[in-house]
Amino acid sequence: MSRVGKQIINIPDKVTIKLGADRSVEVKGPKGELAWTLPAGVQVAADAKTINVTRESEDRKVRALHGTTQRLISNMLIGVSQGYTRNLEIHGVGFRAAVKGTNIDLQLGQSHDRLHPIPKGVKVTVTENTKIAIEGIDKQVVGQLAADIRAYYPPEPYKAKGVRYAGEHIRRKAGKSVK
Repeated sequence: MSRVGKQIINIPDKVTIKLGADRSVEVKGPKGELAWTLPAGVQVAADAKTINVTRESEDRKVRALHGTTQRLISNMLIGVSQGYTRNLEIHGVGFRAAVKGTNIDLQLGQSHDRLHPIPKGVKVTVTENTKIAIEGIDKQVVGQLAADIRAYYPPEPYKAKGVRYAGEHIRRKAGKSVK
């Protein structure tokens, strides 16, 4: 049995979960609400304070979905109660970011500015023109937005310029040596 899938999920205070007959899972909390449809072969049972995820068979695909389903429901509960945050830092001379309406404007030393749309339900704040904070209740959307922004100019190993996650360590390479 899956070690992750068999873990019981505790429901935080002020969070309600609704299991639909059409295999839907709806979670409501102080930060918002999320919905998801269960994959075939996985069952969810909920009581007042806990959720238990079980599988119907030992098929390889169902075993893989067992742990995934448990973590996705757990992430939904954390998202609606606490929310998720990803922090990015921009390093480089003249590199900066700004929020313009529903887009984030990135100036990353290229001939043109990059305008990236901000998804609904996500809040982006820029401080000091180089620090970006992405907040939301859906872990996948927050992480994907951070990855998309980082992909425009990933940190390079020689001068460590680019967009990086806060606290990310960049292994530097030595430049040319004169002999």
